[in-house]
Amino acid sequence: MIAAVDIGGTKTLVAVFNDAGKVVEELKFQTPINYDEFINELTISVAKLATKDFSKTAVAVPGFIDRKHGIGIVFGNLPWHNVTIQSDCEKIFKSPVVIENDANLAGLSEADIVKKEYRKVLYVTISTGIGSGLIIDDIIDPDFEDAEVGSMLMDNRGKLMPWEDFASGKAIVKKFGKKASEITDPKSWYIIAHNIALGIITLIATLTPEIIIIGGGVGSHFDKFKDRLNEDLKIYENPLVKIPPIIQAQRAEEAVIYGCYLITKPNYGRNTH
Repeated sequence: MIAAVDIGGTKTLVAVFNDAGKVVEELKFQTPINYDEFINELTISVAKLATKDFSKTAVAVPGFIDRKHGIGIVFGNLPWHNVTIQSDCEKIFKSPVVIENDANLAGLSEADIVKKEYRKVLYVTISTGIGSGLIIDDIIDPDFEDAEVGSMLMDNRGKLMPWEDFASGKAIVKKFGKKASEITDPKSWYIIAHNIALGIITLIATLTPEIIIIGGGVGSHFDKFKDRLNEDLKIYENPLVKIPPIIQAQRAEEAVIYGCYLITKPNYGRNTH
């Protein structure tokens, strides 16, 4: 059995996969603000699972990590710094543990769905902040694995500022006083689509993906802004910069844990095409 842990800013999901990639158990708990309390809560939760024997475990970390030493350096919405997340989880699950950024894992999961048609997939998650994962031939691109696309400096009304400061879910609430799920006004979605397009076109020109998949909380409302997003992107298209297909993520909240499963597969990192 394979264990998967998706650490969220508010909730943590623990799932158990069988060797065929099917979830056989899962549970959630509120993510404590204190790291030691989190480890304690994770220990208690894992003890509740019927499965006790794990061949491997993958932990999705919402932040910047040191893969070589298994350290979670900085966490986006949690005040944790330089925590020994890999070794701590190895003690809990009694199995080898791999840690990876959650957006990369979500991208790996979504890329797996379209891999028969596209080999170079860019996943962009638009939630509280903005993150990404570039997947090439079923592998998280090592040259892009630590990218913080939400921090790209962009012009917004004559002022340079990080992309996520004016295009993320948090920025939407600040500007409109509502969450994306509460916005029905087409004019508001027009503005949101434009702000998203500014970052997307930069990523297209830089990374030349074959397809872009939009996920996250704001991404779940893709139908409300996809037409305007594509219209805006077409304005910037030129013979050297072609706009690829842009689609909505298919696994939504489960993308990260399925990415956890995929990164633990024995053939991960090998060219299986």
